[in-house]
Amino acid sequence: MKSVIVFLAGTALTMAAVAKLPAPSDEAKAKAAEAAAKTAHAGKVDAYKLCKSQDKVAAHYQKGSKTASKDKKDAVATPACADPGAFVYVPAAAASAPAAAAAPAAQTAAAPAATDKKKP
Repeated sequence: MKSVIVFLAGTALTMAAVAKLPAPSDEAKAKAAEAAAKTAHAGKVDAYKLCKSQDKVAAHYQKGSKTASKDKKDAVATPACADPGAFVYVPAAAASAPAAAAAPAAQTAAAPAATDKKKP
């Protein structure tokens, strides 16, 4: 019974501490976004390495198999392994800034053309 009370008290104190944490700063958000991008890239690299090793095993099997000619007829075509390349991080704010600056310019260029069509 005492252990249940201690557990509940600890949970209540933990929840109170979490509730009082300040919102993350812009730097912290940027670091978190970069970490997520690195993790996603690492996943792509791992998938690429797995694909290459599977291709190597399949080639070895087909080379040594006595029924390789039959297997080649029944083989399913698979896409080639795509190399993800080196990790390059482009912050979302920097990537969307040129696009956001170009959007108003495109709207202002289209606006005079639209008004010219209305006047015969």
